[in-house]
Order: sequence, then structure tokens, then C-alpha cells
Amino acid sequence: MREWYSEFIRTFSNVLFAVSLFAMWGLLTLIGVVVDQGKDASTYFDSYPAPIARAIVRLGFDTIYHSPWYVGIIGLILLSLTVCTFKRVIPARLPPLRPVKIEKIPLNAEMDVPGNATDVRARVELFFKSRGWQVRKREFDGNEWSFADKHNWARRGVLIAHIGFVIIAAGTTLYWARGFSGETAILSGQSVEIPETHALIRLDSFNYTIQPIATKSGIVYQPTDYVSRVTATGNDGVSRTETVRVNHPIDIDGTLYYQSSYGFGMHFNVLHNGKIVPSLSARTLFEGDSLQIPGTQRAVLYERFVPTVDRQSGQPAPDPRVNDPAAILTLVDAGNPAGSALVPLKTWVDLGGGWRVIPQQYVLYSGLQYRYDPGVPLVAIGAFILLAGLMISFYFLPARLYVSVRETAGVCTVGIAAMTVKGYDIYETQFNQLIAAFRSA
Repeated sequence: MREWYSEFIRTFSNVLFAVSLFAMWGLLTLIGVVVDQGKDASTYFDSYPAPIARAIVRLGFDTIYHSPWYVGIIGLILLSLTVCTFKRVIPARLPPLRPVKIEKIPLNAEMDVPGNATDVRARVELFFKSRGWQVRKREFDGNEWSFADKHNWARRGVLIAHIGFVIIAAGTTLYWARGFSGETAILSGQSVEIPETHALIRLDSFNYTIQPIATKSGIVYQPTDYVSRVTATGNDGVSRTETVRVNHPIDIDGTLYYQSSYGFGMHFNVLHNGKIVPSLSARTLFEGDSLQIPGTQRAVLYERFVPTVDRQSGQPAPDPRVNDPAAILTLVDAGNPAGSALVPLKTWVDLGGGWRVIPQQYVLYSGLQYRYDPGVPLVAIGAFILLAGLMISFYFLPARLYVSVRETAGVCTVGIAAMTVKGYDIYETQFNQLIAAFRSA
């Protein structure tokens, strides 16, 4: 058991081991940023090659922040931080006050000073205190030692950074336990209920602005603003009118709703033998939705909306402003694409068997993303504390002087040695200047 414990302490207090854990954590976080989270498996097979899509689904990378890999890495990091803190950082950063062999320390000096030991110790204490050093005295085996510290508080910089990371991990864990996120699309004039919060959001109107910009390669159409005007009803049952813009979310019962996208739904008239089929014509389809033709294996897929058709070429124009709109429809027969067509509004496409589909009217919809993260305040506080700890560790140099005064025949030998948490070379110049001033005084 002692060997196992020693091996455990040696491994989890190793800096390279901790760095490797942080690198793995960063890699998993990067995967979570690159791979859209919480989507259906079909979304990944549509977006990635099949082997990569299978790996994403099987390894849980589609919900990576809730995966055993991610939670396990955070747990190992916290364990490593705990072991490092109590077995390496505290002993190294907060060493006890004890006598040392001054001549064995690389930064050391000795000088003879006339006078008795009591007077010399008082003058030594006054010298260091006048230069901002904190002086403490201890007696060991009848000999008095003086310990002078500068920036002693900065020794706790690494501990503060560790505390900051623990707080960040606590915030991340809180989101994992109680937070959620998702997205929804709302057609103009319609309402949706958010399943996690049961908040009701009605899209009263949606507007967008597209600005043509002249570049060297031609005209570029840049969306400059998306605006959703909604009526939101939260848990209190009170309806409020809100405006959602890009980077300006609204807050409903602590859940933030962001403007993320927009698109065009399409209302189709479906005719069979010249008569409208009400059950199929009453729907408004989002891009990617389909209409199943009754009694057949055929379906019509509404692939995407074309805002403007070039009248000369009859093909989609690059201008995203609605001018001469059309819809791209794909006929799917027994699960296989049988052909596509660009169908202007108010015109039709015949499917055979007396079936006809007419793109009748487009309807704007607004895409909203929502997120409830109760850990955000903790993460913000932890990030500030972590940054403060790192700045303290990097920009301040705590130093400790060990001072011994030994009296022999009316002459006192003063020995001084210096230690820092960052090694001896970094403090050598300052130590030599201090000893020169000490000799002069």
C-alpha cells in the first residue's frame, strides 16, 4: 500500500502529467466547439464522411460536455491539482521558518561587523525593514535567526490560480448538472413552446437588412441585421413584447435566447386531379421538410428557398434579397432522388398520377438558440481568480533571506542566504545589489 501510495503521489503531482491532462481537456473542448452538439445522428452523417460520423456518435462527441471522457478528465485534473497543491505547491511556496546551512545555498554572503550580537541583530532588522522587508525572528537551539521576506504574499499566486480553476470546474459541473441548450425555428405569426422551460414565444414579425458591398471581386451581399419581434410568456404567465437581435439576447426566466439565423418557410398547394388536397395544403414547410404523396412511394422535398431568379439564365441569382422568388424541389421516389426542379412561386410542377404541387407563398421564420447556464457567474469569477493568480505568479518574485548573527570575541559574523520560488539565477543581480547596500550600511 505504501508503494502504491508513493506511486500515486508521484504521478499525480507530476507537472508533465498535469499539463497532459490540461492538453486533453483543451482537445475535448475544441471538439465540442467544432462539432455541433445535441444534433440527430443523421445530421452528422450528412455533414461528415461516414467513418467520422460513426466515431462522433459512438464516442459521444455529439454530447461531449456530458460524456464520461469530459467529466473524467475534469475529475482527474481536480485530483491532480489537489495532490500538487498539498504535496508540491504548499511545501515549495510556503516553506517553514527553519535554519539552513548558509554556505550551501548558491546565493550567500558573510561579513564581520563589530559590536555585540543584540545590537547587530537590531541594526540588521532595521536595515531590512527600511527597505520593505518583513522580518520575523525565531530561536533554534539557543541561536536566534532572522527571516526577511519580500512579496511573501505572492507565494500564494499558484494556489490562487488553482482555486480559480476549481471554481471554473464547479461552474462547468453546474451547467452539466442543471443547464441545457437548444434551438428552435418560429414561423411569422406562430408560437412555439420551449420544452425545457415551457416558455411560450410568438414571432410577431421578422425583419432583416442586407447591404450590397462593392469589392474587387464584385458585389457582396452582407447581412447587417436580423430583428425578431416576439411576444414572450414566462413562468409568471405575463406576456411581454421583446426584440431579439444578433448578439443582443433576451432573458426569459434566466434562459437566454439568441438570434441565430433566419429562413423561408413555404406554403404549398397540393392538387390531385385538379382539386386541392386540404390535408397536404394546410402545412407550411421548413427547408428540408417533405410532403408524402398519399398512395405512392413518392415525396416532394422542399430543399431551399431561392430569393431571386436570374431572368436571363433562369438560375438562382447571388442576390439574397427577395425579388423574383422560387423554390428548389426534389422528387424522392422510394427513398431515392428522382430529380430536382427550380419552381417559381405561383407556378407548378407535375408529379404524375394527377398530382401537382404549387409553391404558393413564402413565410419568414426566425431561428433562435437558447441556453440556460447557471454556472456562468462561477466561471467568470473563476476565470478572474485564475488570471489574477497567474499574474501574481509571473510578475512578482517572492524572496526569503535567512540571516544568522554569531558573536565571537566582540565581533559578529553576519551570514545571509537568499532563496526564491523561481530559482537562484533570476535573483542573483538583486541579491548582489542588496549585499552591497548592506555592507555600505
